[in-house]
Amino acid sequence: MILLDYRDRRPIYEQVVEKIERLIVSGALEPGEKMPSVRSLAMDLSVNPNTIQRAYAQLEQEGYIYTVTGRGSFVAHASEWRESKHKQLLEDWMNITFRAREAGIKKERLLDELEHIYGVRVDEIGVDKEAGND
Repeated sequence: MILLDYRDRRPIYEQVVEKIERLIVSGALEPGEKMPSVRSLAMDLSVNPNTIQRAYAQLEQEGYIYTVTGRGSFVAHASEWRESKHKQLLEDWMNITFRAREAGIKKERLLDELEHIYGVRVDEIGVDKEAGND
């Protein structure tokens, strides 16, 4: 289920968060499914329970899981985590875009990259290439 890379420079809890997010987004963990208890997942991964508790707290904050007192943690429905994920990704994209502009990358270059990623011309999806500032 979850494999940790002890050579990874990121903290273990961040790796756990990333792996569980992927399992949820891919559908491997279904909405409403009960998550392993903090203690059992900590034992399975041979890590401190506080590490798993921290990962679960972050996953809950991001809307991926929810906790029912006395029953445990459960996978949230996509509608609950998708908006949070979209908001974070758009914020990251804005930060990168501002850094790219500061580094001298022109708008046209960024639009070309978007076209490459999405496989469609940006002007075909309603974005005017001539509008705005460089």
